Amino acid sequence: MLYLVTATGGPSFGSEEEAVHVLKEIIMPSFTEMIKLKKQKKILAGGLPVGERSFVFVAQAPSNDALDAMLRAIPMWAALDWEAVPLQSFEGRAKIERGILSKIRAAKKSKR
Repeated sequence: MLYLVTATGGPSFGSEEEAVHVLKEIIMPSFTEMIKLKKQKKILAGGLPVGERSFVFVAQAPSNDALDAMLRAIPMWAALDWEAVPLQSFEGRAKIERGILSKIRAAKKSKR
């Protein structure tokens, strides 16, 4: 399954020392984890909107539980607000629309 994942928010820093700690212990390890997930093709595409404190990416996981586990492994997980939206494939939606079109055409023919 594909998911559109958005992570927003995060802590602000009260001091330079706190900023260094959070960058070193949480933010940089999170980037390392997301780069690893991208290399593993679990994150297919994404990045950071310019000038924002957020992440947006397309993730691939076999289930909601697998995606949840993947996101929880990112060190920033507890500090951000996450939203994951399951995506329907183009092929799957096209199949549904073809079925609807067939039903409409059949109903139109039966009215003649």
